[in-house]
Amino acid sequence: MNVLLLGSGGREHALAWKIAASPLLTKLYVAPGNPGIGAEAELVKLDITEHPGVVTFCREKKIDLVVVGPEGPLVAGIADDLRAENIRVFGPSKAAARLEGSKGFTKDLCARYNIPTAAYGRFNDLASAKAYVEKTGAPIVIKADGLAAGKGVTVAMTLDEARAALDACFEGSFGAAGAEVVVEEFMTGEEASFFCLCDGTTALPFGTAQDHKRVGDGDTGPNTGGMGAYSPAPVMSPEMIERTMHEIIEPTMRGMAELGAPFAGILFAGLMITDKGPKLIEYNTRFGDPECQVLMMRLKDDLLVLLNAAVDAQLAHTSIRWRDEAALTVVMAARGYPGTPEKGSVIRGVEQAASDGVQIFHAGTAINGGALVANGGRVLNVTATGATVGAAQALAYAALDRIDWPDGFCRRDIGWQAVARERAS
Repeated sequence: MNVLLLGSGGREHALAWKIAASPLLTKLYVAPGNPGIGAEAELVKLDITEHPGVVTFCREKKIDLVVVGPEGPLVAGIADDLRAENIRVFGPSKAAARLEGSKGFTKDLCARYNIPTAAYGRFNDLASAKAYVEKTGAPIVIKADGLAAGKGVTVAMTLDEARAALDACFEGSFGAAGAEVVVEEFMTGEEASFFCLCDGTTALPFGTAQDHKRVGDGDTGPNTGGMGAYSPAPVMSPEMIERTMHEIIEPTMRGMAELGAPFAGILFAGLMITDKGPKLIEYNTRFGDPECQVLMMRLKDDLLVLLNAAVDAQLAHTSIRWRDEAALTVVMAARGYPGTPEKGSVIRGVEQAASDGVQIFHAGTAINGGALVANGGRVLNVTATGATVGAAQALAYAALDRIDWPDGFCRRDIGWQAVARERAS
């Protein structure tokens, strides 16, 4: 098969690494990719927001499958445009991608189909939103309705924080994404990421993980796109997975089909495991980043076979096998992230840091004058496997410490909840 993978981050490097291992693969192209992905595939200078150009490339290279990494093209309808040209694509339609593209749409779906989630209000003007906040009180959660690169959510512990978050949304800090906001009750519990491979009818569980959103150790500081993750998530017991499928995923699949937008692709449920069971925080309609990195390290089966089964609506006849080991990834970020990251600093020792059980996925890198340099906020994902989360953590940080990048930083406590559980048991 000739495969085109769209995207350029750590998620896409992990997907490229796994797809490249498939015996089914003839040629893998990645657009636009990054230097790390270049070791697995041929990089293509394609503007993935320009859909006709992507279609033309697929025709010229006889592409058998397009795999869409990031959410932006999905919400913009690239899967529809490819399907209209009879090009096979893994990823949801524009209508189905609303599950990520509009938090308000998802909340309304939850209300309609009795899917457990936080109580909420939707607002498109500042005065109404502030009145709701004043009435509800803090802590409270403010979310820009649209795509905001993981930065449009504020967990406001005080009313002043909530007011400032609303001001930021309506003053344009998140562009069009903040023109409408969702205000939610603050939920308590343990967060988990749950993934399902979907073909429009069948949803097949595709692993669990826990992400670390805040920039600093001890879950302090502002939210980011994710500073690290590990898999599996201990809180997602077989019973909790069964409840999540029955109470959240299956009603969503039924609901989307009833709305004329059956969901096919990866459905990523951000969950809060409360004392009453799982509740939906939000949906993403693609692999998580950096959760994808740990899932790919643990996946025993051929990813390309699974993606084909989803595209061909064959998941009812498919199973997925996982390695027993845990996997953990630590994000190395550029100084200034999640604000304005400093670009251009030289990174040394990446190849030397990789070893058995350790993969280093590139997220925001470039080559400048023959040197590897930082070219984004999240730059490298140091990913390891081990018999336990603690063992994977030790291996990942040992590898990370062999990388020479004075201008980079990371959290030093990725996996802390799971490691604490292991020590207590």
